[in-house]
Amino acid sequence: MHQDFFKYQAQTTPHPLAMEVSHAKGSYIYDTSGNKHLDFVAGVSACTLGHCHPRVVKAVQEQMETYSHVMVYGEYIQEPAVALTKLLAEQLPAPLESTYLVNSGTEAIEGALKLARRVTGRSEILYAEYAYHGNTLGSLSIMGYEERKTPFGPLLPDCHAIVFNDEGDLEKITEKTAAVILETIQGGAGFILPEENYLNKVKERCKNTGTLLILDEVQPGFGRTGKLFGFQHFDIVPDILVMGKGMGGGLPIGAFTASKEHMMVLSDQPKLGHITTFGGNAVIASAALATLKELLETNLISETLQKEKLFRSLLVHPMIKEIRGKGLMLALMLESAEITSEVILECKKRGLVLFWLLFEPKAVRITPPLTITDDEIKEGCAILTEVLTSVSKKYPSA
Repeated sequence: MHQDFFKYQAQTTPHPLAMEVSHAKGSYIYDTSGNKHLDFVAGVSACTLGHCHPRVVKAVQEQMETYSHVMVYGEYIQEPAVALTKLLAEQLPAPLESTYLVNSGTEAIEGALKLARRVTGRSEILYAEYAYHGNTLGSLSIMGYEERKTPFGPLLPDCHAIVFNDEGDLEKITEKTAAVILETIQGGAGFILPEENYLNKVKERCKNTGTLLILDEVQPGFGRTGKLFGFQHFDIVPDILVMGKGMGGGLPIGAFTASKEHMMVLSDQPKLGHITTFGGNAVIASAALATLKELLETNLISETLQKEKLFRSLLVHPMIKEIRGKGLMLALMLESAEITSEVILECKKRGLVLFWLLFEPKAVRITPPLTITDDEIKEGCAILTEVLTSVSKKYPSA
């Protein structure tokens, strides 16, 4: 299987981690050699309830035995999709009431951009430097990292960068701007939180210029920061909310939510303004509905902040320069990219799954399942601390 992986499956990097997976359960991934690996990454924030959560498994099995795909999105009334969008609306502030279900976070971004241009009749999109919103061409056009964009140009026109947390750049939002799109917490840039009411200031400027504010909650959403959505920490309501990753409990899904009035523009002039074959798939929607119900009916979301405190109390080491993020969306900042890579790879050997961030090479990603236990946190932090101590002997000045 190892040879076939490299021969037949397209690769994303020259040196993938290439663990041969046997199965996964709870907070652990098991390889084909019988080793277990404590998962501090959760499929890059996707496995909200860990691996093979019984409620998600049951929902998928029951729905699969009933029906799976029957018609393209929006034509037939399918109970899982209706129940999911209704429950979401009940949790969100007005006017966020109408949800379009798609297949991934990046497709949700594409839909949100189309919606903003259609509602406003404008074309300009402003995004943040070092933003990451996905890898399709539209999402790539609003990626704040030129080295990753240039090989695939030309991209969408009229997309321009502003600096996250820079109030002075808000003057760039004008009556020509269709939308400002921001990650509520910047992910690939290093889990950077908005400061000094930045999001509120952006929203006020958008309101004054007739611009829509799109918040990308693909990573912070679904309880990861101690609220159902990250924007709920900041006393703000976006015009369009984008979600994905942890929404499906490990299955592929995305969505964007707006007012009913705004969302209706995609249904006419032209009709089929956004279409998708598998969006709202009954099996996937059932998994997402089970995930959302589990989050709402348990203490997992509120416990996330307590687990953050436990992580921060255990991860005190001279090699750690800073811990960024909120809840179970944390990034350990080390001295250099070289040290970060060595720590991640050594932890892998010792049975702890960690990962990198996209644009910040000195960061170690910690985004475990929300279901992780205190004992599992202690277990993983002990391994990580031992590795940090071992690596520090090679870098005495770090």
